[in-house]
Amino acid sequence: MPGANGIVPGAEPISLEGNSGRAVLMLHGFGDTPQTLRYIAEAMHAEGYTVRAPLLPGHGRTLAAFGATRAKQWIAAARQAYEELTATHGPSPIVGLSMGGALAIILAAETPAMPALALVAPYVSMPRRARIVARFHSLWQLVTPYFRSGGERSIHDESERAKNRGYGVLTPGLLFELSRVVRRVQVSLPRVQAPTLVIHGLNDERIPPDAAAREYARLGAADKRLVWLDQGGHVLTVDYGRDRVIGLVGDWLARHPARAPGADASRRAMS
Repeated sequence: MPGANGIVPGAEPISLEGNSGRAVLMLHGFGDTPQTLRYIAEAMHAEGYTVRAPLLPGHGRTLAAFGATRAKQWIAAARQAYEELTATHGPSPIVGLSMGGALAIILAAETPAMPALALVAPYVSMPRRARIVARFHSLWQLVTPYFRSGGERSIHDESERAKNRGYGVLTPGLLFELSRVVRRVQVSLPRVQAPTLVIHGLNDERIPPDAAAREYARLGAADKRLVWLDQGGHVLTVDYGRDRVIGLVGDWLARHPARAPGADASRRAMS
């Protein structure tokens, strides 16, 4: 149940102030909350990063609020959060989980100056059955207004599964909105220029490895890396093997720091 602020306790946005001048935006997945990013957010904060992980519209509140939101609102909220972060810290990387990874790809495609992307199980493809439900969502809504999302298979670690603040159910209409995000991603993938790390699980029940590999090949970044994990399910940031995820993301961002404003101009003047 939501608290006095309208948000489910434990699902609140994450905002951590760093001391290094570096910053990172983190985006959570569909039907989930920033709670799934807490471990990696705290690890990056320990490295000096300012961390922002907003709660996307409709998420972490009530199922009715979730059902009333649309893809364009999730995209707009992610864009606004990035603009607010870069207004104070300059071009910054994004870490995205599942649909958060999809949103990160959309933002990166329109932001050539983005220094780096780290995508954990990005939702870049929709299974056939889900596509059918999304396409005929108005008919499915009459038969099955709500159905389980199968989230219990997304986190193999039982103790972490119990902590999850996701809804666990969705509507055919929401699946249609998710398909709209995926369609935007399909257009955006070849346009991404930022160095991109993709971490994907071999046991992911939402995005099969062959689909993940196929979409990774379409990623436009010249500097990119795909890492497979044999532990955990879909929500790899809290599941078994999460320490490796955190280490991989931290190393990737350290290898691709944001350039200081005017750095290119200074180099040209010196040459």
